[in-house]
Amino acid sequence: MPVHCLSACLSAHLRRIAALALAFALLLPLPALAGDPGVLVLGRISDDPKAHYEQLKSLLDYVVPRMNDVGIREGRILMAKDAQQMASYLRRGRVDWVTETAGTGMMLRQRAGAKALLLTERDGTSHYHTVFFARADSDVKSLDDLHGHSVAFQRPSSTSAYFLPATELLHRGNSLELLLSPTDKLNSSVVGYVFARSELNIATWVHKRLVDVGVMSNVDWENPRRVPAAFRQDLRVIAETGDVPRALELVRSDMDPKVEARLRKVLRDAATDPEARDALQGFFQTTRFLPVDAESQRALDNLADGVSRVRSEVE
Repeated sequence: MPVHCLSACLSAHLRRIAALALAFALLLPLPALAGDPGVLVLGRISDDPKAHYEQLKSLLDYVVPRMNDVGIREGRILMAKDAQQMASYLRRGRVDWVTETAGTGMMLRQRAGAKALLLTERDGTSHYHTVFFARADSDVKSLDDLHGHSVAFQRPSSTSAYFLPATELLHRGNSLELLLSPTDKLNSSVVGYVFARSELNIATWVHKRLVDVGVMSNVDWENPRRVPAAFRQDLRVIAETGDVPRALELVRSDMDPKVEARLRKVLRDAATDPEARDALQGFFQTTRFLPVDAESQRALDNLADGVSRVRSEVE
């Protein structure tokens, strides 16, 4: 093989190795930085660390220079594969600040003492709720008709498409039973459930009568990419839950109060800072950060109770 070809092949191979190493490194703890008061570590639970890294970095790069007065000189990102791993990072001081959905945030509060710092408004929406829907010609007219019928949730970590609706069903005295598939036989005394993985799948499964009822957030319900117009005319909302915060910024329980206060202020002020526009947009289409008011705190406390009940009675 010519020398120049060999060199090119080696270079391409080394680039692939470097890319894989970077993706893997994003999932690993940073032992040298753990507990360093000058480093602010932002974490997220992710199954796509490469994509989420860029979204997190945009805001972290904005925040860190504005926290020099409380000793922050550097920012790092640390991903976790699940809530259990992230809770461990928080307890051990490996992560300082986490951005998550409300349901997962309450799991981190229970497992690691994480504190809700701010509410996160995305695309102009700070709160949302769950919509239950069925086919318009279904014999399921309300949640009281669900015994012996099936429900499609999204995934086990979803707030609006799992924790909230499952809590509502348990609150009404239902027993939930996991089905092997949408066509699995169902005991008439329970509510069967399956995970459809996406909102579009949920809408499709209900429309095609593979399941009786679907759930998703009101935001997704109004999105034609989640519920196509061709489906919507055949579907009907049968129930809705109360509102909960759409997303949260959380911090570890023992964060330095001065750092916590400064982080809260920087994030709160970002919505009125022109220099933060791109950083906010890159941070999961965030429009602003809001204080945790009394009503939102009550909703989070109720959600935390629901998460505990779902985990003990359903999982």
